[in-house]
Amino acid sequence: MNKQDQEQIERIIRTRKSAHAYYLKKSKVYRAFVEMEGKTYTDGALSKTQKELVAVGVSVAINCESCMEWHIQQALEGGAAYEEVLEAVEVGMEMAGGPGTVAARFAMNVLEYYSASSIDSR
Repeated sequence: MNKQDQEQIERIIRTRKSAHAYYLKKSKVYRAFVEMEGKTYTDGALSKTQKELVAVGVSVAINCESCMEWHIQQALEGGAAYEEVLEAVEVGMEMAGGPGTVAARFAMNVLEYYSASSIDSR
């Protein structure tokens, strides 16, 4: 991965954390969203990790770079194997068609970013 791609991912992480702190203080709608997210990504018929893999595919299909960064990280932290995340990316590519292959380029960088570094250091 080149330095520019790494910096882009790290910028997304910084912005996500900053916006999260800001909106937790200032937005009851955002706090409700975070509560819903917490309830969504709990073990049920699907495990939390399986749900994160679904979200990876959706993130690629809708080309949401911030979503890809978050859900790939969460899937890996939840115990998903590199190959499982890659297959979730592939599902997103297929669902989105040609544009999904463009979004998958960013997902590739995020997957490599987290695979090359220790997730615990984040």
